[in-house]
Amino acid sequence: MDAAQEHAQETIHHHGGANRRIAVLIAALAAALALADMGEQQQQNKYLTHHISLSDSWGFYQAKNTRAAISDVEASILANQPNAAEPGPQAAVARAKANAARLRDEPGGDGMKQIMERATAEQEARDHAFHRYHEFEIVVGALQISIVLASVAVVTAVPALAVAAGVIGAAAAAFGIYVVVA
Repeated sequence: MDAAQEHAQETIHHHGGANRRIAVLIAALAAALALADMGEQQQQNKYLTHHISLSDSWGFYQAKNTRAAISDVEASILANQPNAAEPGPQAAVARAKANAARLRDEPGGDGMKQIMERATAEQEARDHAFHRYHEFEIVVGALQISIVLASVAVVTAVPALAVAAGVIGAAAAAFGIYVVVA
């Protein structure tokens, strides 16, 4: 056996245990990365769902606002007709005003006030999901960096890189757990 082969076998034998530990570290980091990525995708889906619902609510609000404005104009036009003092036009004015009021506030229904309350709640839920999505992005990025460092540690036989990978991975995993629990 030549000297190069002996050196290679010694290196493999000498670093074999360390490489196995680093391989286990990489596997654990990859598992944590998969879980963090699932959390990130879930938050992204929640964000999009709330965003669509919020857009729908504001669209519905705008439509109600337009209808209420039309009812207000109808009441105003009817009230300014020459025969406005007669009972028929007065009843039509009252109906138009009542319709406008109902469109603006309909307890237990879909008045503009109720739609605005639902839209505000959707906006808060959307913003919360967006914030958590970004937190998961940080976790995913840190775990990817730690996997790269651990892989480089195997190739270069520099134990400090494996230690750095473990520290970054542990910190990322701890932050990921915080994100899930918070």
